[in-house]
Amino acid sequence: MKISNRLIFVIILAIAADCTQKTSTTTEQDTAADTAKSYTMADFKSLRKIDTHVHLNTDGKTMINLARANNFRLLNISVDVPDFPPMEEQVAIKAKHYRENPELMAFGTAFTLQGWDEPGWADRVIGQLTKDFEMGANSVKTWKNIGMVAKDKDGNLITLDDPKFDPVFTFIKEQGKVLLSHAGEPKNCWLPLDSMTVNNDRNYFREHPQYHMYLHPEMPSYEEQIEHRNNMLAKNPYLPFVAVHMASLEWSIEEEAKFLDRFPNASLDLAERMSHTQYLTQKDREKVRNFFIKYQDRILYATDFQENKVTVPSELEEHMMEVWLNDWKYFNTSEMVKVPQLDSPVQGLALPKQVIDKIYRLNAERIFPNAWKGAEDSQ
Repeated sequence: MKISNRLIFVIILAIAADCTQKTSTTTEQDTAADTAKSYTMADFKSLRKIDTHVHLNTDGKTMINLARANNFRLLNISVDVPDFPPMEEQVAIKAKHYRENPELMAFGTAFTLQGWDEPGWADRVIGQLTKDFEMGANSVKTWKNIGMVAKDKDGNLITLDDPKFDPVFTFIKEQGKVLLSHAGEPKNCWLPLDSMTVNNDRNYFREHPQYHMYLHPEMPSYEEQIEHRNNMLAKNPYLPFVAVHMASLEWSIEEEAKFLDRFPNASLDLAERMSHTQYLTQKDREKVRNFFIKYQDRILYATDFQENKVTVPSELEEHMMEVWLNDWKYFNTSEMVKVPQLDSPVQGLALPKQVIDKIYRLNAERIFPNAWKGAEDSQ
């Protein structure tokens, strides 16, 4: 039976059209499936989230009210900073907010180096921490003054691996609490201003030359700062530990990975190092994205927001919403994100939903168990 050339041509066209339709449908389905793997901007407010690094040092409630409105819980951290209230006052304020808002506000304490050279310093610190833990503190913060500022009676810098800290860190571990540590500074700190990678470092060290180590060559190097922190962790391998500010390794994805591999009980928080991560994303987006996916159980969302007696509520609200929404867009979409710390936009990572759930909530709930009383248990 003969088939005309015209009929053959019609059949070929029909087959081609069918294939084109299937390919188009498949592409649309694939795109929809990829989108479904990530949250969107519309999901921001409805999802429960935790910001694990804020400093609320006043009776004001701007931060609390905005957190509640946007489904955030907060970890309110104490720290031995000269610009902050005395330690006893900081802890009292934080404990008050915790009592009044237990489902929203967890808090951490800290200690000072006052009386370092006197006998019984560690015992006195342990006594203070005992009282703070009884009030509900779930963590203890050390700051960069250890290693960069504080000195003993002989004029030597006090470092984080000093044996005098050992009983304090052992006590924190035995009490089931977490050590948070700001050790060193971003590597930009050892560079001239015009060589720094992000605008926020450039602005901070311009305004705080006492911490700009490029201007102080007599001080320990960046590498020495990191070594002291790592020596301390090597002595305390079972201590629950959060290296805040991306462990001061914000300049290298490879170094962050090495740190997490070496210290399995350590985690990183993102406070004030998002711009550095975004800078690295501009260089190699897939490397950064793969890092977050691989170490999704070891990273905590954090901002370092501050509220004190001179805070202007409207300015704080505007700043918090800008940061929260920019961070959410960066993590959850593949759109271009303009952030003030960089001179050019960065493409978002479009991380999978399960990664976002861990970074924004589940990791914090695991590391700080029962920290937010009355909050619905995560499943």
